[in-house]
Amino acid sequence: MIKEYKNFTEFYPFYLSQHQNKVCRRLHFIGSSLVILMSIYVAITGDLVLLFLLPVIGYGFAWAGHFQFEKNKPATFIYPVYSLLGDWIMFKDILIGKIKF
Repeated sequence: MIKEYKNFTEFYPFYLSQHQNKVCRRLHFIGSSLVILMSIYVAITGDLVLLFLLPVIGYGFAWAGHFQFEKNKPATFIYPVYSLLGDWIMFKDILIGKIKF
């Protein structure tokens, strides 16, 4: 049964529960970091074709973390918008030390 969340604040604890494995969190962080670096590279070079790699890089690392280490189905498949927002909030929380890397 799929739970319906009224807002992101309600969803985020669920999102974090799906990212308890430290390797999974690290892979998310690496993928998000590479997305930022690739975006900067595209902005500098103007090579817009590389934008197509952003989802592959970001989701590739994240999904590997889920399937190989967390052993769960990525929340992206059910809650795509909240999950994308959760990726970036978790990235920020790891950066500031709120979530253990």
